[in-house]
Amino acid sequence: MRVFITGGTGFIGAAVIRELLGAGHEIIGLARSEKAREALTAMGAAALDGSLEDLGSLRRGAEAGEAVIHLAFIHNFADFAASAQTDKLAIEAIGEALIGTSKPFIVTSGVPSGENGRVITENDGSDPRFPRLSEQATLPLAGRGVQVLIVRPSRFVHGDGVYGFITQLMNIAREKGAAAYIGDGANRIHAVHRLDLARLYLLALEKGVAGAKYQGVGDFAVPYRDVAAAIGKRLDLPVVSIPADAAAEHFGFLLGQVAGADNPASSEITQAALGWRAEGPSLLEDLGSITRP
Repeated sequence: MRVFITGGTGFIGAAVIRELLGAGHEIIGLARSEKAREALTAMGAAALDGSLEDLGSLRRGAEAGEAVIHLAFIHNFADFAASAQTDKLAIEAIGEALIGTSKPFIVTSGVPSGENGRVITENDGSDPRFPRLSEQATLPLAGRGVQVLIVRPSRFVHGDGVYGFITQLMNIAREKGAAAYIGDGANRIHAVHRLDLARLYLLALEKGVAGAKYQGVGDFAVPYRDVAAAIGKRLDLPVVSIPADAAAEHFGFLLGQVAGADNPASSEITQAALGWRAEGPSLLEDLGSITRP
């Protein structure tokens, strides 16, 4: 199958491209720079010049492919609302080009946040408090004949020495001289290895059902104090508890919420539907704090 991919040179996207190429699919990747074009070519993908803001290039890519995987997102936390709006317009433009076709359209969202430690499943709707508009933009397209599917990666995607939010938390630990957790640190996070996540995109493409939501969650409930302990061990720093009212000052507003939220999540529905299993190292294994027997 010929697949048009946005965000193909990113941390997740590059792994997805390699997974799809290994399964025999052809790739057309959106390239917003010469560097991106060279990276796509080096991986064995074709490149289509354009960007998320160039809606015409998105339409051309959707028309050229037999399926679309939308991974790109502008992670500008200084103006996240603008990034979300750009994403929304991009999804709508791709969707317009797919109306009346049978082409799968896989859109990347994120596992919603929960309340009071409730486990989030694929049946939960998107979080209205979260400013990303991916699902709100995608789901109406299903009513217009577009074969939409949603993949929700865990908030903590890790692998190959890259840890996303964990890297930022490690930088804060270095700056503060200690790896901190909030209160007793019993609040839980979820995570997934990027190679497991890449396999999920392949399975969603080949076996997914239109209208479905699939969650990329490997570790479903890791106590944050264990994450702090792993960071402390890796950086040879003390591990300390801080009160909740000091979290924003220590971590910053956004990362204070990330480090303090109790957000277990499940991928059981995804596993049953697609036969997907997390096989790569867990987050704590990847950070080097524990070793598999």
